[in-house]
Amino acid sequence: MNSDEAKQVLLGMKAEIEARLARTHKHIHEKEEPVSPRFDEQIKQTEDDQLVYALDQEGQQELGQIKLALLRIEAGQYATCSSCGADIGKSRLQAIPYTELCIKCATQGVS
Repeated sequence: MNSDEAKQVLLGMKAEIEARLARTHKHIHEKEEPVSPRFDEQIKQTEDDQLVYALDQEGQQELGQIKLALLRIEAGQYATCSSCGADIGKSRLQAIPYTELCIKCATQGVS
């Protein structure tokens, strides 16, 4: 995958995540239903809210990684490991287009 192809993939992922984050934001901040008077339903609503918060946080993190990958493309450093400077590898970039680590650094827990 060349830089132009990677950029298109990343922009598509970015748009998808931004749409998902808009939905989670709406769920979190624009509740249309009142809190149920039943305790068992309140528990279910709380569990649902916790799941949406977790999805929102995960989406924010992934979006940040995508934005960094787009910056690396612009800087000409997209396929270079940010830790050791080695080539990340085409198959790894196809699997995880926003990765900034080669497989060796990723498996060693380098960040």
